[in-house]
Amino acid sequence: MKILIVDDSKAMRMIVQRTLRQAGFGDHDVTEAANGVEAMAALEQGGYDLVLSDWNMPQMSGIELLQTMRSKGLAAPFGFVTSEGTPPMRQAATDAGAIFLIAKPFTAEAFEQVLRPVLR
Repeated sequence: MKILIVDDSKAMRMIVQRTLRQAGFGDHDVTEAANGVEAMAALEQGGYDLVLSDWNMPQMSGIELLQTMRSKGLAAPFGFVTSEGTPPMRQAATDAGAIFLIAKPFTAEAFEQVLRPVLR
């Protein structure tokens, strides 16, 4: 399975990838993008089984990425890994089509619990 990690912080992309391995998802093919614009370019090539995105990024935010994906008919499962965990933001994520929001700081156990049904 192919996973796209989208975050403007290289360090955070590495942390998310490490947490995926710790949660038992290390055998998946992982690609990285530094913002929503890069992510859209990758997604338009197709084949992603999951997108893990930060919310706040330059050029195109995570919520804008999700809205753009859906407007173009790209239906890959999408979840946020972000420090934005307020109830209104969680609602906005759900309304836009996100299937989960994992708030930072996170644990491998949180990833395993949320991603197991998606990546079985």
